[in-house]
Amino acid sequence: MKKRVSKFISLALTAAMVLSLAGCGSSDSAESAPAESGTETTASGETANSTEESTQTAASGEKIVNIGVTDSLGSINPFVIDQTFINKYAVDLQFLPLVEFDENLNFEYILADSITTEDNKNFIVHINDDATWSDGNPITAYDVEYSFLRLASPIVANATLVYNVFEGVGDDGFVEEGATGVSGVQVIDDKTIQFTTKEPMSMITFQSAYACYLHTMPKHVIEKFSEAELTTQDWFNHPDVVSGPFMVTDYDTDHYISYVANKNYWKGAPKIDKLNIKIVDSSQVYSGLQSGEIDVTHHTMTNIPQEDMESIEALDNVNVVYGSPVTNQSVFIQTENIPDVRVRQALVYAIDRQKIVDELLKGHGEVVEGFLSSASPYYDDSITPYGYDPEKAKELLAEAGWDGSQTLRFFVNSGDGTFVNAAQVMVAQWAAVGIKVEVQTVDLATLMSMAGSTDYDLFAVQYTYPPIDPSVDIAWLLSGAESWTGYSDPSIDEALGKVGTTEDIAGLKELYATIDKKVQEDVPMFSAYIISPQGAVSKRLTNVHANVYGFFNNIQEWDVVE
Repeated sequence: MKKRVSKFISLALTAAMVLSLAGCGSSDSAESAPAESGTETTASGETANSTEESTQTAASGEKIVNIGVTDSLGSINPFVIDQTFINKYAVDLQFLPLVEFDENLNFEYILADSITTEDNKNFIVHINDDATWSDGNPITAYDVEYSFLRLASPIVANATLVYNVFEGVGDDGFVEEGATGVSGVQVIDDKTIQFTTKEPMSMITFQSAYACYLHTMPKHVIEKFSEAELTTQDWFNHPDVVSGPFMVTDYDTDHYISYVANKNYWKGAPKIDKLNIKIVDSSQVYSGLQSGEIDVTHHTMTNIPQEDMESIEALDNVNVVYGSPVTNQSVFIQTENIPDVRVRQALVYAIDRQKIVDELLKGHGEVVEGFLSSASPYYDDSITPYGYDPEKAKELLAEAGWDGSQTLRFFVNSGDGTFVNAAQVMVAQWAAVGIKVEVQTVDLATLMSMAGSTDYDLFAVQYTYPPIDPSVDIAWLLSGAESWTGYSDPSIDEALGKVGTTEDIAGLKELYATIDKKVQEDVPMFSAYIISPQGAVSKRLTNVHANVYGFFNNIQEWDVVE
């Protein structure tokens, strides 16, 4: 799941909430990804080659690109989505964020062209003077303000977009119903808006936790909808006014999202005519790339089975890029159900994580403790991960009085074939020390809907913590009874409080080390491994900057060269 959430920005990724809010697909568009991509979808959701359709598509002269992903889609309505990457990127293509990370983990202005602050409380955002909606109207600060107010509406009640850090917003993250303004969001002029936080906040946090996730929508279009209608309006299933390079024509939450180019895109009309995001089973990725039915796989949305990685590398028609190690295969422990820290420590000592990296990931990954990988500027390599020590695990279990009669329920993402295999290895190693664990595979949407409950003992999900600022995600995940772990600690809370106002790398490294060491000690979660994920791009495409971040920032420049 590559998720990005935050307790504040959204409760977020993390929010212990039902993150899987499914949207309804549009039925009145004649276009569909399966037809455009040369596949047909069977009743079971499998895809089959359709030579006739592929030929017709090629003969049409249109430039069509198919992105293959294995994550399940929740919705494309910005008011409904959670912050898993597939949902975020599906919306980003239509409604631009203010900023985004580029491939080198620097902030790149997208809708905004500057963000400044003099006191780390008042953040001045200037919208690009050239930015216009696809209908020709200028994108203004009033659009940003209106979008913020509706996203923070208690009627919309999106738990993953909580803005309680801003002046005038309640502690629950909501404004008053029908609010026309709040003190923390003030329009200065048509292109300038000021955000004011209740407490000092670093520029890093403001940009990574808020500016990256605020989708600005056209006030002149959506103001005709009531707040209650914003979550159900069919307009969002195929909007005709967008700020981004593409607009959705049709989608099916289980199979595809189809886009057509916004020829009036203010940064330049896209060179490709149609874009399809194809939702496939991980076992179909290799054959899709081989046949050309899939042109692109994305590092954080496509789970490549380990057994297919070398085969994909060998394909003559694609370029393979391994991304930075930022995707954490996180295992969350419901501490209410496993309250003894010695049992939690034993769970980690009992598994050979390095062997899993070497054998299942073919070395494309690493083992760490806590949240930070070596890709982060704050990574502390002095924190030595627990080694594989089954005897130590047995000692800890004996001290805890573990009698082996309890069976732990371990939920994993069925779409992540590599980790499904890894989970079976872990279960066998746990059994060897006297811990019985039962794996239950569910789809990502179901997994996320369980995240905020206590109806599991362990669950695992791929979680991409932003290397530049993982603090908002950590704050949620370790925020007590309502979090995914049910865990909190004063020393972590104190460190997180300082992170939000610290800009220098040395200071941030020390604070994150404090957090990771405490997490290693108390084990409310652990990292099974960090993935250096594989991505692939067809050689018929140009100007695609394949990396974990910044992948779609300049998608209007992608081109097809047959």
